[in-house]
Amino acid sequence: MISAIIPARNEEAAIARAVKSVAAQSEVVEVIVVDDQSTDGTAAILNDLAARIPKLKVLAAGELPRGWVGKNHAAAVGAAAAAGEWLLFTDADTFHLPGSAKRALCDAAAHDAALVSYSPEQEMTTFWERALIPFVYCRLAARFSFARINDPRQPDAAANGQFLMIRRDAYHAVGGHAAIAGEILEDVALARRVKQGFGIYFAAPAGVVRTRMYRSLGAMWQGWTKNLYPLMGGNLPSLLFELLEASPLIELAALLAILAVYLTGFQSALLPAAVGIVAGMLLGRNILHLAALRRNRCGVSFIKYYFVGAMLYSAALLESWWKSTHGRVIWKGRTYPAGAR
Repeated sequence: MISAIIPARNEEAAIARAVKSVAAQSEVVEVIVVDDQSTDGTAAILNDLAARIPKLKVLAAGELPRGWVGKNHAAAVGAAAAAGEWLLFTDADTFHLPGSAKRALCDAAAHDAALVSYSPEQEMTTFWERALIPFVYCRLAARFSFARINDPRQPDAAANGQFLMIRRDAYHAVGGHAAIAGEILEDVALARRVKQGFGIYFAAPAGVVRTRMYRSLGAMWQGWTKNLYPLMGGNLPSLLFELLEASPLIELAALLAILAVYLTGFQSALLPAAVGIVAGMLLGRNILHLAALRRNRCGVSFIKYYFVGAMLYSAALLESWWKSTHGRVIWKGRTYPAGAR
């Protein structure tokens, strides 16, 4: 019923867990891993797994064609070899809990959806992961409404490539990954094309799929600076609005200005009042973020990372804007020019 497709490029730390968890789903009839020119131990791990997991097939992506993003090409190679009625595109850093594939098929039937996608639960072990990732997902939740995405009357569309299951006929009808070959944000691009003619269902359920996206600060920074600007609208007005809404930069700048005035020796009864106003604004931001953490099941304990997370998020968003418009995007050892979406 389902062909699972996993693009893999230098994934020796995570690929075995992903393959085993997907292969354990009875609804998955084959697991196709496309090795995208890995230079680490990924190939050896896959060869060992293939000897023990009959439903696992390992393919080589080959040379990356001009105009393609690596992940999109590997996904297309896997889809061309797949036999299932449904194609489940998932990442090498995911862990699929028992019953995840059955849940996706049930959701597809219940919501008349040709595409079902889940946003995974996040596994976070380092300070930097705990500071930035919950903040990012709270901001994504503010921008992308599951209700609007799942409403066929609304134009909103989104998906998460870590778990994206699509019916074969719908995939081919919209042109597959070939139609979005150069898209950095391929999951959202595919969802937009699918929603023009089919139903989609996007959710963030608990107990379905988990992921640890990044295992170092450098990898996390590279990953989010690749995605954030296009995720948040991909234009300058959206960037400025997001910085104003999400970041306490204005309040912090105001506090620094007040401090600078005070250090000059200027005395005024307005200074304490100004400090109080700015402090109240910062407290209000903390309260709003606390509410966002609760809504998104991130745990209220993450509020202690608010200021660090907000500053990291602002810096990552600005760098993502620069890379996407003036610089270049580097991901998995490959460089993509500014303007790649």
